[in-house]
Amino acid sequence: MEKRETFASRLGFILISAGCAIGLGDVWRFPYITGKYGGGIFVLIYLVFIIMLGLPIMSMELAVGRASRKSIATSFKVLEKNGQKWHWMGYAGMAGNYILMMFYTTVASWMLAYFYKFLTGRFEGIDTQQVCQVFDEFLASPLEMTVWMVLTTVICFGICSFGLQEGVEKVTKIFMVLLLAIIIVLAVRSLMLPNAVEGLKFYLLPDFSRVEEYGLWETVYEAMSQAFFTLSIGIGSLAIFGSYIGKERSLLGESIHIAALDTVISIIAGLIIFPACFSFGVDPGSGPGLVFVTLPNIFHSMAGGRIWGSLFFLFMSFAAFSTVIAVFENIISFAIDLWSWSRKKAAFVNTFLLIVLSMPCVLGFNVLKWIQPLGPGSTILELEDFIISNNILPIGSLVYVLFCVSRYGWGFENFMEEVNAGEGVKMPRALRGYLTWVLPAIILLVLIQGYIDFFG
Repeated sequence: MEKRETFASRLGFILISAGCAIGLGDVWRFPYITGKYGGGIFVLIYLVFIIMLGLPIMSMELAVGRASRKSIATSFKVLEKNGQKWHWMGYAGMAGNYILMMFYTTVASWMLAYFYKFLTGRFEGIDTQQVCQVFDEFLASPLEMTVWMVLTTVICFGICSFGLQEGVEKVTKIFMVLLLAIIIVLAVRSLMLPNAVEGLKFYLLPDFSRVEEYGLWETVYEAMSQAFFTLSIGIGSLAIFGSYIGKERSLLGESIHIAALDTVISIIAGLIIFPACFSFGVDPGSGPGLVFVTLPNIFHSMAGGRIWGSLFFLFMSFAAFSTVIAVFENIISFAIDLWSWSRKKAAFVNTFLLIVLSMPCVLGFNVLKWIQPLGPGSTILELEDFIISNNILPIGSLVYVLFCVSRYGWGFENFMEEVNAGEGVKMPRALRGYLTWVLPAIILLVLIQGYIDFFG
């Protein structure tokens, strides 16, 4: 069996963990569901869930990873008592990572494709309506969609195959620094557009009429789902990085750094999207395609727009790739932990497996468009997203919570010893009642209400 790898630096751990969180959840998903569910009021509920749910559950996931030194495939088995069945969560967690990548690789590949389109001048001299058509034509082409998805999968597994320090850590550090720089510049530029103030009002001021339209519980549920989706908690995609770090720093403190970086990127993404929407007359709630219609129009208004557009989608590729690389690292670790495969063998086999598994999502926009699993107009991507965001992530998070607080699991004392080992912000013992009773109850309540809203 290969020796357990470790990060070269603490910064590497924080940036890679944040890289797992930062990505399409921030720039693809966050703006359009914020637009849909009431602007500022949704952002506020989302931030509450990040603090109430995100931080404690992230700390628990990292603690299970660090204590076991394993991926979710075997971490529960290492820590559970004889005869217990917590290790069954390992199967659900592995399935969750694969299902997430079955659609995430496709959407990540859209970013790479758009970088290429900007670089080659595809958006030169076309109007807002024609920008919409470019995206529609792209989705309608199974060959073009497949090529970009395969390229994305091969690149990301290729990076992982070089190892934790030489591949994953080195590349992700560069991605994250460049992403942060370009996204701040774009936000400043977007705020200088005509009518930007109206976009800021839409984004930051609460609109209770939209909350009434969809219902308070659906709004709350979507905010919780977004908190799980963007932080990638519940399927062990952060626990794997816990397994690579030492005990020098407390895990609540590290979780705060990761969540803060992720949330800042989400907020800045909104500062790019919403002023641009109102400047170019694009509906801010127009769905996942928002980023592929709105952003190209921002660049039309800028001197050197082709260069800016190319750079933005290159760095959005980096943001998306940082998540894909993080989850691929988890997927590779399954084979290493379970069957003692070499890293290169695990990367090679999974490259082919993920390409095959991603095809239904790719073809769901064209050849298999007639399959509408969640009702008229829905896609295979939406079904896969529903399985992950509305089911596996929250249920997985509930399992992590119960495992860490219950005497029938790992136990509260073991969890507290692990989470508070090292310097930094400590998990207060006074939260025991909240973590044991209130936190699981909140997850259950919102999970059940979300089902009622979805199917009702």
